[in-house]
Order: sequence, then structure tokens, then C-alpha cells
Amino acid sequence: MESVSFLLIAVILTALAFDFTNGFHDTANSMATSIATGALKPRVAVAVAGVLNLAGAFLSTKVAATISNGLVNDSKVSLVMIFAGLVGAILWNLTTWLFGLPSSSSHALFGGLIGAVWVGAGGSAIRFTQLVEKIVIPAIASPILACGAALVATYLAYKITQRTAERKVNKGFRAGQVGSASLVALAHGTNDAQKTMGVITLALISTGILAHGSQPPWWVVLSAGLAISLGTYVGGWRIIRTMGKGLTDIQAPQGFAAETTATAVILASSHLGFALSTTQVCTGGILGSGLGRKLAKVRWGIAGRIAVSWVLTLPAAAAAGGVSAWVADQGDLGVAVVAGVAVAAAVGFYVLSRRRPVNPDNVNDVPSRERELAGPSTV
Repeated sequence: MESVSFLLIAVILTALAFDFTNGFHDTANSMATSIATGALKPRVAVAVAGVLNLAGAFLSTKVAATISNGLVNDSKVSLVMIFAGLVGAILWNLTTWLFGLPSSSSHALFGGLIGAVWVGAGGSAIRFTQLVEKIVIPAIASPILACGAALVATYLAYKITQRTAERKVNKGFRAGQVGSASLVALAHGTNDAQKTMGVITLALISTGILAHGSQPPWWVVLSAGLAISLGTYVGGWRIIRTMGKGLTDIQAPQGFAAETTATAVILASSHLGFALSTTQVCTGGILGSGLGRKLAKVRWGIAGRIAVSWVLTLPAAAAAGGVSAWVADQGDLGVAVVAGVAVAAAVGFYVLSRRRPVNPDNVNDVPSRERELAGPSTV
């Protein structure tokens, strides 16, 4: 019983560590465009996002229910599988963060859990119908929907204000961005914080502490909200640079259009219980805003690298989660080895990131190397 209790605590702490990486990995979703246009100062932006992520965590638990009793058969899931799945998700999050790629933390989590459960309990423990309906289809549809909506919204924003002085237009839309970016942060907390709630709830169910089909306890909601909020405040500056300056040249009307459409898509999905990727939605919105403004440049080279990371996220995280589950299933020593590798990898990624640091002071700079990697653009 003591070892089970210790492993449960380890799983909860690992889940909150993932939630923290989710926060700094996804800060760009809500604040990249506002930082790029100057609507908000970088440090103010991440502080606002952190507070609203925490508030959003209390708005709904439908997505958490999808994870805790929707994707996998919770009666066949063990703490070791959950622990291994979380490690796989964290490793993929850190890899994509190092390269400044806005991949999906949500899909990393799903992939890690699916890989670990598949290795530990077999394919019968995975509900593939739910996987397709709740994750795969929204993953394909949501960025396309956000891109199209942002394209139309951007076109209309410039059309409506074409006779107004550019200075007044930018000033007005920057003010609007404070509100629209805040809504994205609130929506992000509503959708993404729930995923960690669902994982912790699944762990509590697997040990018999909660009954099958239970909702997250209040302390789970609070701790998940605080973890993602803290991670958001730290700021994933590498990814903020990619989304704010890498994909397209963002102006205030574009930022407002991208943020507003992303909020609508994310909140609608949260209401329906779809655990979609806020990263993919927001990236699609930014890409659409670039296509919707005449003379805007869309850097397809960077967009292509991001798309590749999206395709790889589920299988890569699943592979990492599966290997972690196989090692951890060897006993306490296996669990210790997986934990040690995860900590060593995190330290290694941090050390590598210091070679070319990105921080609030240079987040809006686009180095020449990034421009070279961007490839051709459309005008």
C-alpha cells in the first residue's frame, strides 16, 4: 500500500509538471499576436494570461471527463501507465519547445497515454471510436475552421476600416486585442487545464479512491489551474516568437481577428467536450489572418515545419509513452529509471536553450537564421 501511495503522489506531481509545461508551451496561443503588435508588453501579457488561465480552469469539466473516462477503459489503466504516458508527453513538449515549434500539448498528452496504455494493457483498453470522434476529427477540422474564419474576419476588418487613417485603425484594434487576447487565455484555461484534471482523476479512479465516472474533485481543479497558470507566467518565449513573428507579419487588425475566431472555436469545443488543440486553433487563426490581409507575407517554410510537428506529435509521444511504460513496468527500479531520464532530459533541454536564449527583451526579433529557414513566402 505504501508503494502504491507513493506512486500515486508521483503521478500527481508528474501530471502537474506536465501541466506546467503545457502552460509555458501554450502561452503563445493567447498572447503571441498581442506581443507582436505591441498591444501588450511581454511581461504584462504573460501575467494576464496566467491569471485568466487559472480562472478558465473553473468554468467547465466536460473535457476532463472525456479524458478520465472517454479515451481509455479506466478499469484497465494502472498508475504506472499514467506515469509513463505523462513522461512521454513532457519529453515531446520539451523537444518542440526547444525548436520553437507550436505543437499540441494536448495531443502529446493523448499520444503519451495511448502509447503507455497500449503497451501496458493492450489495444482493447483504448476506445478508438472516441479517439477518432473527440480528437482526430477536431484536430483536422479545427485549424481549418479557424483559418477560414480568421481569413474572412481579417478581410472584413480591413475592408470596413479602409477609409480610416491607419494610425487610428491600429490604435483601436490594439485596444481590442487586450480583450480578445484575454478571452483566448480564458478559453485556453477552460480547455487545457481540464486535461490534467482528467489525468489526475483517472489516476484516482485507477486506485479506487474515486468511483468510475467521477468528476474531478475541487482540489484537482485548483491544483491543475495553478500549475498551468504558473507555467503560462514563465512564458514560452521561443514559441511566442515563432507564432508572433515567424508565420506572418502581424498587424493589430489581424491579431484581433485571429484571437476572436480562436476564442469562438475553443469555447465551442469545450462546451461540446472536444479535447482539441488550442495550439492548432490559434496557429490556424494566425495563418488565416495572414492570408486575409492584402500584401501580408505568409512564410510557408515555417508553416510546413509546424505542420510536420503536428503530424508527428501523436505517434512520437505515443512511442515515448510506450517505451516509458515498458521500462517502468519492470518494478520500482524501472519507475526510478524513467523518472531519472525525464529529469536529465529536462535539464539537457534547458542547457541547450541557453545557447540561443529567447526572452521578453528579444521575443519580437526575428534572427537572420529564422528568416533563412522560413523558405518562400506569399505576398
